[in-house]
Amino acid sequence: MKTRCARRTFPTLLALPLALSPLLAVAASESAAPILDLRYRHEQVDQSGFDRDAVADTLRVRAGYRSVSWHGWSALAEADAVLGLGGDRHNDTRNGQRQYPVIADPVGAEINQALLRHAGDGHVATFGRQRINLGNQRFVGGSAWRQNEQTFDGVRLQATPGERVALEYAWIGGVNTVFGPADSDASNAANRSDNGGDSHLLQATLRLAPAFSATAYHYRLELDDLAVTATAPLGTLSSRTSGLRLEGKQGPWSYAGEYAYQRELDSNPWRLDSRYRLAELGYALRKAVLKAGFESLGGGEGGGNRAFQTPLATKHAFQGWADMFLTTPAQGVDDRYAGVTVPLGGGSLQAWYHDFVPERGGGRYGKEIDLSWARPVPGVKGLAGLVKLARYRSDDATRTLDTDKFWLQLQYAY
Repeated sequence: MKTRCARRTFPTLLALPLALSPLLAVAASESAAPILDLRYRHEQVDQSGFDRDAVADTLRVRAGYRSVSWHGWSALAEADAVLGLGGDRHNDTRNGQRQYPVIADPVGAEINQALLRHAGDGHVATFGRQRINLGNQRFVGGSAWRQNEQTFDGVRLQATPGERVALEYAWIGGVNTVFGPADSDASNAANRSDNGGDSHLLQATLRLAPAFSATAYHYRLELDDLAVTATAPLGTLSSRTSGLRLEGKQGPWSYAGEYAYQRELDSNPWRLDSRYRLAELGYALRKAVLKAGFESLGGGEGGGNRAFQTPLATKHAFQGWADMFLTTPAQGVDDRYAGVTVPLGGGSLQAWYHDFVPERGGGRYGKEIDLSWARPVPGVKGLAGLVKLARYRSDDATRTLDTDKFWLQLQYAY
């Protein structure tokens, strides 16, 4: 009954900002803030097990309007479209081209955000379809790397009762995933375009000084329309996760440590019992930033894949850009990584190394090297270019595949 109730409620919430935004637009017409974002991307994937490489050329067009504040109220409406340029030489998860590796950028258009927001002294309330990025986005984020961003239908409340305390609560009645805007015959229970539900996100942050802050969180994800794999029962991603993150900076040093515990919700047919652990250390040397760390998503016991999962995360930012572990394997995964970010040629160069092993059961997965260089394009305000590659080599071809990925991107934001 919760899911059905949520599905009746969040369309109403979505309609509220759409109904009121014309009134706010009139009040703020002299200071309108248009939104325009164009992003062209060329992506190639060479993966063992496939006779053909995947190639995709796509253009994302995002346009919208953001009103100015009127007695604390403001509105935002934004639509985007992903256009395919050239041939259909990749599996976008919707076109049925399974002879190619996956490049998960389906074509189509939809409303990306449509919201009403009220901001006052020490609080912000947002209603409707919106972007939600919590912390470093390891558990909840917009997956902005993909051409179709992940957004959420619901209500978000943020409060700062003191200079050192930040509280946040969000109710999510619908998830608009990166696999949208629509399903097809090629869709499955692990890559739905949309998911209803009744999810609750709660976190509290205490910042005592630059050297120390602590964030405690509890996330209850009711994702009864989804499954952890295409063949798993529906609801196997419904979970409750509680955790604590500590982080800070002291001089050139930075650190982060985190621990979380994941169990099932009542609607999940499987029992879950897994852990998340993180330890990271950084050092700033002149203009370079070096980091090394260890991240572990624990495996689970019992049939099927009961490992620690982060279904609403910005996953591409973690465990390598080749995206080999978007779904945590049943044995879990430990990632030992190191990287550096340095200024180069008017832009920023990143280099990362990852070593992946199962969290339990022994054996190995593989290693990965990631490189990227990004910089603004001279003479054109708002235009930036990116060259990026990922090279993953498997130590166990029965569980992971050798994969090379290359991206060339131009993005203009007004």
